[in-house]
Formats: sequence, structure tokens, C-alpha cells
Amino acid sequence: MPEIIVGRDDEDSKKYGKTATLNIGKHIVGTGEEAHLTTPVLLDVLRPHIIALTGKRGSGKSYTLLTIVEEITKLPEEARHNLCSLVIDTQGIFWTIKSPNEKDAGLLAEWKLQPQGFSASVYVPEGQEKIFRDAGVEFDSVFSISPSELSAEEWVGVFNFEPADILSIMIQKIISQMRKPNYSIEDIIDKVKEQQGFEKEKLALENYFLAAKSWGIFGNAKMPDILVPEKTTILDVSLTPQNVRSLLLSIVSKKVYIERTKERRREELSETENFPIKRKPLCWIFIDEAHNFLPAEGTAPSLDILLRIVKEGRQPGVSLVLATQRPNKLHPDALAQTDMVISHRLTAKNDIDSLKEIMQTYLLYDIGKYINDLPHLKGTAIVLDDNSERLYKIRIRPRQSWHAGSSPTVI
Repeated sequence: MPEIIVGRDDEDSKKYGKTATLNIGKHIVGTGEEAHLTTPVLLDVLRPHIIALTGKRGSGKSYTLLTIVEEITKLPEEARHNLCSLVIDTQGIFWTIKSPNEKDAGLLAEWKLQPQGFSASVYVPEGQEKIFRDAGVEFDSVFSISPSELSAEEWVGVFNFEPADILSIMIQKIISQMRKPNYSIEDIIDKVKEQQGFEKEKLALENYFLAAKSWGIFGNAKMPDILVPEKTTILDVSLTPQNVRSLLLSIVSKKVYIERTKERRREELSETENFPIKRKPLCWIFIDEAHNFLPAEGTAPSLDILLRIVKEGRQPGVSLVLATQRPNKLHPDALAQTDMVISHRLTAKNDIDSLKEIMQTYLLYDIGKYINDLPHLKGTAIVLDDNSERLYKIRIRPRQSWHAGSSPTVI
């Protein structure tokens, strides 16, 4: 039975066949009681993509996100070695990818799959290590950042100050006066105290920086290496305030983008001059609750760098998977630049309308009709693929690793 490859144009399909594709599910043919599964659906990872992964709460977004991550780790070595994954875990549920899904062994057998755990490196903030250990959450190591890595603008953003506020102006002045190459929160507070006048504002600013110490993200551990061949990195930020999550994503995304941009230049040079290089892999960044990091209204510390990746990330080889239950809250530029939409069931009018705004001319019907026609089964979704200019109804394959994101029950 021929496979359907989404995310790949005809030229690449003819040249590469099924190489560098992920088996994410099966095509649904028919509607209602007559719906049945047919052709395997494969997802292209040969080239970078911007994918919007949508659906209302409980429809399977997080499940699908980790299914894609699983599949990347299963690629043949020649493709797997040139890829890495970064997963931003806002719910604290992705550490279970290491454990096999024994509970669904029967369902997996129907798909000719077996329960399996996958290699991943899970990191938690250094200052939250004890909380995670006491909760019995498995992780590999801790991460942290240095206060000196933050620009004055990033401090202003993470504190939610307006740029023209007196506290924002004071931060600009204080950070510009820091001379140590790797200064601490205490060093910043000392500099605050040295300022002349503005006693009330100085006290307020001191308290803000003291509060920043409690976030648990500042320490000596540093950020883990992301661009490592075949590596899956999971940053568990589930116990971190949203503005701090956004700050962390901003810092790590900038590093990935800059490193891949430099590496891409070396790769292009090697193609023309034919000399060997040590390649850093292309990177897939998976962001859960993406509307909080790329908001349609207001701002966030991660907004600028993510919009840059959305618009320019293809050339250096950075892909984004933006999972959200509220696509109408996602920045319109991000939605407009997606080359693929995977949407589980949506019922809110505003969310469906936001997808209608990016509807393509090759669709025969309103996108809401395609979503409403999905069978009422777990894991069903539509795939809107700009590369092949087609829309498919699919059912995502069951997870081989343990999924910890299901809802609790009273009984």
C-alpha cells in the first residue's frame, strides 16, 4: 500500500522516496460509521518545517507532539545523526518518554508496534532539584543560567515593566554598569544599593531581584548542549512562572539559532570547496502551550527570537512544532508562516476562525467542516499540508512510550 508523505513536495518525493520520514499515523477514508483506516501517513523531516499542532484540551496535542519525538529517535542512523530535538515541557509530563507504554500493549499490537522507552535527557532547573526529587520525577541533570546572560531588555521583559517606567530606566543603567564577566543576583543588588537617590524605587527593584532568586533558574549548572547528534533534550519548566519560562526559551532558542546559522555557513562553504567539517545537527524545537511564548497580543521575552525562527529558521535548519489549544491566541505571523497544520478537534468558534484565516485556495470546503467530519475517536486530526497542497484526515498512531498527560479520575 503506497504511503502518504506530508510536508514533502513532489520533487523531493521523487528524489528521496521515503527517506527521512516519520510514521505518524494512518489516513482516514469515509465519514461517520463508514470511516476506516487505510494508507500509512509519513511526516517529512528531510527539510525544516513550521508546524502548528492544535486541538482543544484533551484532544491529543501533547500526545501527538511526543509521537513525533519518538519517531525522530527511530530514524535510520544516517538521518538520525543529523537531527536533534529540544522539547519545552510546560506540564511536567514528558519525562515518561523513557518508559515503555505497557498499558496499551494490545492497541500497539494492532498497529504492529511494541511498548518501548526512548533515549532522552531530561533537565530541571537547578534551584528546583529538591522539589522534583521529592516528587519522584525522574531526570538526568539540572540546568541554570547566569544573570549576566540577560540583557537589560530581558530583565525589563521578565519583570513585566513598561520600557518608559523609572524601574526600567534604572535597570538599563545598572546593567550597563556591571563590569564582572559573570556577575550574580547579589552583584546586581549591590549595584542597585549604590545608586544615588530614588530610595523608594531602589527598594522596589531590590525586592524584584530578590524574588528572581526564588525562581530556581540561576546557578552554576549552565544550559545543556542542545546541538548534539541524535540527542533529545527535555527542559521541564512546569514549576516555573510563565514569564520565566519564556525567558529560558528565549535564551536557549537564540543559542540554537546562532549556532546553526554559523554552522550552515560552514556547510555551504564545504559544499563549494569540498573540505570536511564537523557538523552540528539540524534542530527541531517542540513547544507546548505555544500561545504563551508567541502571543497574538502583548509581548513575551521569547517573542522576537521565535518570530525570527518562524520567518528565517528554514535556512539555518531550525524547525518549530507549536502546540496550542488556542490557535486564535497564537501570533498571526506564526500561523501565517506554517507550512503544515495538524489539528485535532476544535469547538470554539474563535479558534476555528483563526484557522480559516490561513485557509488555502486548494481546499474545497470550510476548514470547520473538515474538523467536524472527523470520527469521534481519540487521536483523529486533519493535516493541512501546503507542500503537497492537500488536506488529509488521519489518526495518530499510539504512543510506544508511557504518556503521563491523561486526565485524573475520581474513581
